[in-house]
Amino acid sequence: MIFLRRPSSAIRLLLAAALLCVEVVAQGTASREAKWNYAVTAVQQQALATISADSLRGHLSFIASDLLEGRKDGSAGEGFAAEYIAAQFRRAGLKPVGDDGYFQSAGKTELTPKPGEKKVVLRNVIGLLPGSDPQLADRYILLTAHYDGVGRRPGSEGGWNAANDNGSGTVSVIEIAAALASMKERPRSSLVFMTFYGEEVGGLGASYYALHPIFPIDKTIADINLEQVGRTDSSEGDQSKRASLTGFDYSDLGEVFRRAGELTGVTVYKHEKNSDAFFSASDNAVLANLGIPAHTLCVAFMFADYHGAGDTWQKINYENMALTDRLIATALLILAQSEQEPRWNGGVPQASRYLAAWKKNHEAGK
Repeated sequence: MIFLRRPSSAIRLLLAAALLCVEVVAQGTASREAKWNYAVTAVQQQALATISADSLRGHLSFIASDLLEGRKDGSAGEGFAAEYIAAQFRRAGLKPVGDDGYFQSAGKTELTPKPGEKKVVLRNVIGLLPGSDPQLADRYILLTAHYDGVGRRPGSEGGWNAANDNGSGTVSVIEIAAALASMKERPRSSLVFMTFYGEEVGGLGASYYALHPIFPIDKTIADINLEQVGRTDSSEGDQSKRASLTGFDYSDLGEVFRRAGELTGVTVYKHEKNSDAFFSASDNAVLANLGIPAHTLCVAFMFADYHGAGDTWQKINYENMALTDRLIATALLILAQSEQEPRWNGGVPQASRYLAAWKKNHEAGK
């Protein structure tokens, strides 16, 4: 048997300090989790139940049809998609807030077409569901997705219709907007539903919005961006009832979605490799650079037909996409009904630049 000496006073102090740190961290984690506790009301459940696989299939079978030829940025197909999205926002009763109804036109930016084709003005499509609480209605929560695709390859007679990337995100914005707008009592904070042009060519639409924001940046408290939420046949295996958030622990939004997942039966997790690696790969990064807590939600990071001819609307798991959309809508409700605002996590080194941008914009907004 080995007899241990009694620890010195210095060692006892160090042990006490370490235990105190552990307790503070635990309390902080518990506090963050408690902040986003939420119970969905019966009225809200009814609204969430209107999100349906059949409706999503109907929207996507047009958005990702051969008629739109893959929605390449600046193409007639992309223009048709923009008109369709605006019509669905109008049908849902969203408020038009663009410079031309639901459209935010990119100034005088026009793409020069091939001979015989018309010039196309690039447009973001934006609809507003105003908040019901006078104290919170000037806070804005964005739900975004890009509606352009990579376009059809020259000589192709079909395919390349960009169904999962990112028709699935586009029609999810439409479906969630319609569901939440159907409630007689609107959410307390304002919800903005926006689809961007030009993500596939460098995030042009998101960048234009960042330079010409319709809503004050310091009043925009979160952006949930959607990418590839329709297919579950990931290159890593079946992703049914699963979703991941890029930059999962960079801000409070990871915890918000974890809680929403518990309420809807979806496992929301941090992908050990792709969560961080893909954070800057979509439009959320443009808004995060402004300090807005902005993340992309994804079901399948990679799949067999990524940017390929086989990314068709027939391969979407519509029942699972409807479930994922109910998850997203629940997260929006958690954020919109709370008096708390999501914050960047200062304890995560990768989030430090976004936290600095948040502080800068909020100081400028005072």
